[in-house]
Amino acid sequence: MKLNKVLFGLVMSASAYSALAVAQAPVVDVNSTGLSSSSLSEQLTTLERKLDARNRAQVKIQRQLDQLQTEMNELRGVTELHTHQLSQVLERQRELYQELDRRVTEALKPANQVPSSLAANNASLSTPSTSYSNNLTENEAYDRALNLVLKDKRYEQAIPEFRAFNKSFPQSTYAPNAHYWLGQLLFNKGELVEAEQEFRTVVERFSDSAKRPDAMLKLAMVAQKQNNNNKAINLYRELIKAYPDSTSAKLAKPRLDALLK
Repeated sequence: MKLNKVLFGLVMSASAYSALAVAQAPVVDVNSTGLSSSSLSEQLTTLERKLDARNRAQVKIQRQLDQLQTEMNELRGVTELHTHQLSQVLERQRELYQELDRRVTEALKPANQVPSSLAANNASLSTPSTSYSNNLTENEAYDRALNLVLKDKRYEQAIPEFRAFNKSFPQSTYAPNAHYWLGQLLFNKGELVEAEQEFRTVVERFSDSAKRPDAMLKLAMVAQKQNNNNKAINLYRELIKAYPDSTSAKLAKPRLDALLK
């Protein structure tokens, strides 16, 4: 009986202490105005820093892409120059071989079988034919214009050289390249309307040219610089669809994604 009273007293004491502790516990409003505003301000500041860092990174990447595009164009130009110079050397060697073979053949003929026109033919063969002379002038004109860009870095002087070449040799095998390089030089100067005309010439007149995807990319970039984003989007999509594996399409993809955001 005595033990029961002791246990009853302990239970009552514990209950009273718990009630007193609950009554004295402080109440904190976690949703107080001061705490919420401070937290929100910190979050906004952090978000702004992240967005700013992301924008700077995007600008840096875009600049790197533009630089890579410029370097790639210059490398392609060097390749084109070396290719047609090699072609020119091979053509001259072929003609020299043919001339040597002809002379040896004529020398081995009996005297009575030598054609009466041999002297005239020899005279005419001592100088280049009209066609060969024209081709040589064409090569020299293209070389001069291209070297002003790739070797001398005299971009302003190269513009009239390419214009003169396009006027003199509209059907040249180098015509799409010449129109493209002229468009690139004008684009770099900010003369977008004239640059667009040159790039469009490549796209519309030279459908089989390796420069066509590059010209399509530049047309889209011109439209983007002119704040015609809808036109730029359509051009980027057309390029990616027509030349999905080209370097130009790979450069167009991030530009298109940026416009669609």
